[in-house]
Amino acid sequence: MTDQRYDVVIVGAGAAGIATAASLKKRQPTLSIALIDPAETHFYQPGWTMVGAGIFNPPATSRAMASVIPAGTTWIKQSVLEFDPHANWVNLSNGMQIHYEQLVVAPGLTLNWGAVEGLEENLGRNGVTSNYAYDTAPYTWELVQNLKQGRALFTQPPMPIKCAGAPQKAMYLSADQWRRTGVLGDIQIDFCTATPGLFGVAEYVPALMEYVERYGAQLNFQTNLNRIDGEQKIAVFSTPEGDIEKSFDMIHVCPPQCAPDFIKRSPLSDDAGWVDVDQETLRHKRFDNVFSCGDVMNAPNAKTAAAARAQAPVVAENLLAHRAGKAVRLGYNGYGSCPLTVERGKIVLAEFGYGGKLLPSFPKALLNGLRPTRLAWHLKADLLPQIYWHAMLKGREWMIKNDVKA
Repeated sequence: MTDQRYDVVIVGAGAAGIATAASLKKRQPTLSIALIDPAETHFYQPGWTMVGAGIFNPPATSRAMASVIPAGTTWIKQSVLEFDPHANWVNLSNGMQIHYEQLVVAPGLTLNWGAVEGLEENLGRNGVTSNYAYDTAPYTWELVQNLKQGRALFTQPPMPIKCAGAPQKAMYLSADQWRRTGVLGDIQIDFCTATPGLFGVAEYVPALMEYVERYGAQLNFQTNLNRIDGEQKIAVFSTPEGDIEKSFDMIHVCPPQCAPDFIKRSPLSDDAGWVDVDQETLRHKRFDNVFSCGDVMNAPNAKTAAAARAQAPVVAENLLAHRAGKAVRLGYNGYGSCPLTVERGKIVLAEFGYGGKLLPSFPKALLNGLRPTRLAWHLKADLLPQIYWHAMLKGREWMIKNDVKA
């Protein structure tokens, strides 16, 4: 088996990896680029919340991986075993070594289903579901439709997680369906989050609290799911006062999340296991020819597809500057977007950057992101999927504003 050499190697063909490859090819078509990812299917993960609410059909959120690999890019359908950033090699599980001049690390994060005792064996049955998986998001909608009375739990683990608003989106959309069908008054809703508050950016909380109150949901902060007994329909949570049990008829679980093992054990990771980058340039702090984007790197931004969309041009510009022996020129401002679906037809469009700074894309007169709007719903339901498939993954960098470094 012969070793291979490329100008740029990108590990991970998710949203961040594909977008970065496409952005690089748009700027420098002659680059030899390898994308390394064993997956045969590429998923539009932001759509799974809508699948769980009966709004999207599951197949609309997936495409064959081969169909989204940018033209002129080599797809290596293997898993990464280890990195050797001192020698510029990536070692694959099939024994192949891939040499690079520049490396982009974008494999996403790992959903750690096994961290909650009893979750894996009950997921998809016994009233246990999650919109964080393609296979179980439809089960969420099935449970919501069938529940006429009882108790529904919605959980959120400690940060960081991808799309920090998704656990409560599932709650709002489920509650809205129960309201529409006249059974909301017979269902007790508990939102159990390991975090100390409802949302990390305070300006969006008032609008969200209006819906918490409308749906009669009980908020349980610093309440972290530890164990599920599916047969008995009991969930056990840790709290500052000790463990508590809650019965359920339905439980929507957001699993704990972490960096992949091959990242944790690599020379590229920080002490917590994430790829260690400068939060503005997205270049590795110790290896100048290594960049990272998407959910796996340690910049303190929201882990969303919108963040990856903003990061890809930064990585592309700065990587090419490095190749040319020039100073990196673009700075990522931490932009992320979380369209908080508070009811069918309305969304609170949260857009913010580092430190919770509000970074709205639209004038307030057109779209007030602090309030639920129908325009934001149409953006999420109709426009964003098209932007994802036909712009972001094609290297078309629409509506992206990054800082030019002096």
